[in-house]
Amino acid sequence: MKEQEMSETVYSVSGMSCGHCESAVTKEVTAIPGVTSVTAEAQTGLVTVASEGPLDDEAVRAAVDEAGYELVGRA
Repeated sequence: MKEQEMSETVYSVSGMSCGHCESAVTKEVTAIPGVTSVTAEAQTGLVTVASEGPLDDEAVRAAVDEAGYELVGRA
């Protein structure tokens, strides 16, 4: 069995200001297939996403949008 290449990407998200914001973004991004962990930090506006392979930025953008925030881009 081939070992999966783990990937970690940091995104900049605008509009997060509290723990509730962090959990909303975390919940939506975690639902993307292949995502293994998400760390959202309202203070910095950064969202770190670990996944089984490279992620489609548009899937991440859609998840962040669904949570009610705006994906600025990769940090």
